[in-house]
Amino acid sequence: MYVLGIETSCDETGVAIYHPQHGLISHFLYSQTDMHSEYGGVVPELASRDHIRKLVPLIQQTLADSRLLPAQIGGIAYTAGPGLMGALLVGAATARSLAWAWQIPAVAVHHMEGHLLAPMLEAHPPQFPFVALLISGGHTLLVRVDGIGRYQLLGESLDDAAGEAFDKTAKLLGLGYPGGPRLSALAEQGQPTWVFPRPMTDRPGLDFSFSGLKTFALNTFNACGKTQQDKADIAAAFQTAVSETLVIKCRRALQQTGLNSLVVAGGVSANKQIRHALGEMASKENAELYFPRPEFCTDNGAMIAYAGCQRLLAGHHQDLRIFARPRWPIDGLDACP
Repeated sequence: MYVLGIETSCDETGVAIYHPQHGLISHFLYSQTDMHSEYGGVVPELASRDHIRKLVPLIQQTLADSRLLPAQIGGIAYTAGPGLMGALLVGAATARSLAWAWQIPAVAVHHMEGHLLAPMLEAHPPQFPFVALLISGGHTLLVRVDGIGRYQLLGESLDDAAGEAFDKTAKLLGLGYPGGPRLSALAEQGQPTWVFPRPMTDRPGLDFSFSGLKTFALNTFNACGKTQQDKADIAAAFQTAVSETLVIKCRRALQQTGLNSLVVAGGVSANKQIRHALGEMASKENAELYFPRPEFCTDNGAMIAYAGCQRLLAGHHQDLRIFARPRWPIDGLDACP
């Protein structure tokens, strides 16, 4: 069964086709970064309008690239949440309409479940059970994964997500949008000469808090000479603090669960320093570490097509209503057999 996957949760339009035996057939991604950079961040209304313009041509391009006809598609998977409501509705309405016209089932996919399962697209995927760290612009989660849909939330951010903290700190340093990658690039030119706090690591538990790091960076910036080197050193200190905080929490999660496999996914998982630090920790803990390839760290249609395919094969699908949820807890999903 060929499954068409559609991702429109925020500022990237992703389309892919996946087959359970043949793997990923084709995938394309359109990013709205250039449009939103003019405003210093994502403008929801503009994001929705751009999805409307780009989604159908991208579906046509993906079908043409895969040399498949609509009649050969056996199911459609679409991101139903969490995300920007207007953006989600574009993907949901398009997917639901195509499924009705083509007389095939459609299934709503949780955006973070897509990220969580993205490493399954690699040549050597993880085996259940494992611990997953999901780090993106909107979410920071630690989850125990015993199977598809069998998720136990271990910890989450109580305020800013890691990616959000990256973006806000980049903005106060005057780095523009998208802030996270620009801050990481600047950090390579600096040294962590300031010691930033490692929030919530001095107490039990697996929850996160990153808003204080943003404030600490602002206070440090106001107290220094504000040279380009000062900015680079602050960026390095901030990134090191986030990286070491994630390492401490992941080590704790592995030890508490007794598991020896860690999956790290989401946009921030592409960060080189975070990958290196978690790799060193996993080696010391004799744990296996899994990342998606960089192109599947950010939002993409391939992860939605894969997750949707697994759910369709398990018999899951939605009725004719257009289903979208801007807020949607991951630990409330139905499990696949």
